[in-house]
Amino acid sequence: MTETNTPKPPTPSEPPTEPSARILFCTDFSDTADRAFDRAIDSAVCRPGSQLILLHVIPEPDAQFWRTYIYEVNGVDEKARGDVDAKIAETYAPRVPDGVTFRVEVRIGSVPDEILAFAKKEQVSLIIVGRRGHSSLTELVFGAVADKIVRRARCPVLVVPEARK
Repeated sequence: MTETNTPKPPTPSEPPTEPSARILFCTDFSDTADRAFDRAIDSAVCRPGSQLILLHVIPEPDAQFWRTYIYEVNGVDEKARGDVDAKIAETYAPRVPDGVTFRVEVRIGSVPDEILAFAKKEQVSLIIVGRRGHSSLTELVFGAVADKIVRRARCPVLVVPEARK
């Protein structure tokens, strides 16, 4: 009888662990993103030693406006970043439990492209995004972001739907 070295599957009381898991939570500061953050926290807690990365992408059309405007008013870019930092400090940072490494990143550009490029560069294990809207305009703008990420990501993607009303 030969003995094989096949790994034993985890028992229900042992969550599967992934060494140095990097969980990417993407936010637009919507209510749906806020709900998705709960899933990101759950995922990080279930993977001891993981890193939770919050990514906010300022969409390119907004960035084009700000790039033009920034040159006309001193300190606008610093104020915009300060507003983002304040929102993160108020909404997300206090909810991160002890033992979870938390990091914040902000990018400017095409939302799905920036998320996918960041995920590839950082070799993330899981991307978590919220999906909003059922109207044609909202679906076109926001639902399309989640759809593009799901179709093109090289890692699993958890899409958290909008809360039922």
